[in-house]
Amino acid sequence: MAPRDRAVAITVNNEGDDELVMQADVFAWKQKPSGEDELTPTEDLILSPPILKLAPRARQVVRLALLRPRPTAEQLTYRLVVREVPEARPADKNLQLQIALAFSLPVFITPPGAKRQLGCSIERVAADTVRAACENTGNAYVQPREFVLTNSAGQKLAGRDSGGYILPSIKRSFDFKRAEGRIPAGSAKLAVTLDDGSTQNFDVTVAE
Repeated sequence: MAPRDRAVAITVNNEGDDELVMQADVFAWKQKPSGEDELTPTEDLILSPPILKLAPRARQVVRLALLRPRPTAEQLTYRLVVREVPEARPADKNLQLQIALAFSLPVFITPPGAKRQLGCSIERVAADTVRAACENTGNAYVQPREFVLTNSAGQKLAGRDSGGYILPSIKRSFDFKRAEGRIPAGSAKLAVTLDDGSTQNFDVTVAE
């Protein structure tokens, strides 16, 4: 969303064979200095309607509305958490364990000109393991999805095919290891692929 958007449409699909009743809550989303998520209930945004009743194979369009617009130069970050209400399902005497469906959707309100700014360095954790310490000094989120460490000759030393969100002013670490043998010390290049498909490269040094 942009700050000028008062509401956006969201389509929720029930791809199962049973009726679903879902309840939505919105949380302000921050991260601790270590990168752990911190969710706080908020009334800045609401989902209308907050209770969703979906027949089997049905879809419903709902609106996420911004109730409290705030002028800001930094991207605002929220989480829309939608949980199934298991009590709404008919009791099944043959079912011993019932698992409730839930999903968490990131919501970003991004002012014009907000940009991510990623910086990464490498530190050794073990003979075959290194840690990428990545910091976002921008004012919009960044989401690394893949890390590849290569030597000066372009040979792959180690990699990782998962990452996570880094909100503004947050630093997170991601460990990855070599499949076999020690990661050699010396100059190297760290390639970080982001959620939009772009890649950022960093010249790094692997310690002894």
